[in-house]
Amino acid sequence: MTQQRDDSQDLLEKLGDTNLMLSDPGEDIRGRKVVDANGQDIGHVSALFIDKSERKIRFLQVGAGGFLGIGEREFFVPIEDVSSTSHSEVHISHNRDQVIAAPHFDPKLTTKYDRNFFYPYYGYYGITPYWGGGMY
Repeated sequence: MTQQRDDSQDLLEKLGDTNLMLSDPGEDIRGRKVVDANGQDIGHVSALFIDKSERKIRFLQVGAGGFLGIGEREFFVPIEDVSSTSHSEVHISHNRDQVIAAPHFDPKLTTKYDRNFFYPYYGYYGITPYWGGGMY
């Protein structure tokens, strides 16, 4: 008999799609402006992704460009890239051009957010994945 591995622990989920809440609502950075290492505006935090097993924020989904939501592009930024936050802004370590050149993401085409999905983003930003291992 072979055992199948339960990969549900490998999944990340959008915080807004769960019934979970942050313990301190003041730490909710959704909607805040995202600013790059040079002080340039990139966009805003449109969603937060948490891992199912530890319930920790692992990725920001950043919306940029467009007008009234039309033509807006979405980007993922690992939480490890956040250098600081303020009441209205989230500062990241990479610059705007690097974020915009990140691997493409279309939220309408993706429904399963597992480690394999997020691995290229860690590689792109040069950050070791939260689950360890890897070459970054």
